[in-house]
Amino acid sequence: MKNAQSAGRIEQVPLEKISVINPRSRNRKVFEGIVRNIDKLGLKRPITVIRNPDGGDGFELVCGQGRLEAFKALGQARIPAIVVEATEEEGLVMSLVENIARRQHRAIDLLQDIEGMKRRGYAEDEIARRTDLTPEYVRGVIHLLENGEHRLLRAVESEAIPLSVAIQIATSEDSDVQEALHKAYENGELKGKRLAAAQHLVEQRRRRGKALGSGVRKGNSKLSPSALIRTYKQDVDRKRLLVRKAEATRERLMFVVHALKTLLADDELKALLQAEGLDTLPRNLATRIQGA
Repeated sequence: MKNAQSAGRIEQVPLEKISVINPRSRNRKVFEGIVRNIDKLGLKRPITVIRNPDGGDGFELVCGQGRLEAFKALGQARIPAIVVEATEEEGLVMSLVENIARRQHRAIDLLQDIEGMKRRGYAEDEIARRTDLTPEYVRGVIHLLENGEHRLLRAVESEAIPLSVAIQIATSEDSDVQEALHKAYENGELKGKRLAAAQHLVEQRRRRGKALGSGVRKGNSKLSPSALIRTYKQDVDRKRLLVRKAEATRERLMFVVHALKTLLADDELKALLQAEGLDTLPRNLATRIQGA
């Protein structure tokens, strides 16, 4: 396929004769930036098309949808295009590979593209080779799709967690999930709200299952000793975190009280605050300062 593309020649193709076989929605601001850039600097890289497999003088787009739509927005009639000799199936796969190979892409697009190649009969190793992804990563994506990991898929689609973290959660044993989250935190993949969201997601998945709308765990299902110990440890960890937060809050409050008491001991500052009508404090804070 690479040889076919390298052998393609550049032609001025009428826009009206090009159809998009794998359309993508895009951010409006990003698209406007593409239009401005092409209008100012011209087209830096031709789009890639294949001839209509059904014959005729039409073409199907392989890559360059943004550039194609920008030319339409600028009122152009033709666009430089590399015309590749390939079948419709090869053209579709080339388009999917091009989407995956972008430096930036939405995780849900990546899921859909890999699913599309799998549905067309490509083996996991072949998908990995064509997309320059690792076989383990491709297997993880397919695992999400084929095992009904609806909660994880929804979290990826809403960008609550990265796709790589969803794969780690889905392919880890229950006892190893927390370790996977810890590694993701150390690697910088999960920070702040995303870490909290991932922990909540893991708990919901454990209690209610992979699918959305799943009911709670049945009352007659018994927890194993290891599950009880794990639940106990998780509860202890949560309480330790609350204690640390409480200690940090107490220390900050003590600092504020001490700083305000020092400032209010300055008679000139007190007179200035009174003159500006700023000499009152919240009751709880004033009580703490007086008792400090």
